[in-house]
Amino acid sequence: MEATRGPVRFTELERAVSGISRRMLTLTLRNLERDGLLVRTVHPTVPPKVEYVATDMARELCAYLLGLTEWAERHRAATVRARDAYDSTAPPRAGLGVSLGS
Repeated sequence: MEATRGPVRFTELERAVSGISRRMLTLTLRNLERDGLLVRTVHPTVPPKVEYVATDMARELCAYLLGLTEWAERHRAATVRARDAYDSTAPPRAGLGVSLGS
């Protein structure tokens, strides 16, 4: 999401994604670049400055994911109510910690 707003450096991404290791962030960025979702630019400075920017395809995907997230948040309470109603009327299912006898 950070890279959809413009070029972002590796260290900025590292700060934005709490709990991710440098190795996992590197692998994820490589895969996103490979999939055509990010463009990586290395500037010839000391130390090297590396920036990432989202492609048009990534920005389009981001818009859909934001829409899905908003939908899920809007319907969260209704989903909880539906689950509660279902769970209160549905027969117990085997394998879910329900004892079927002694």
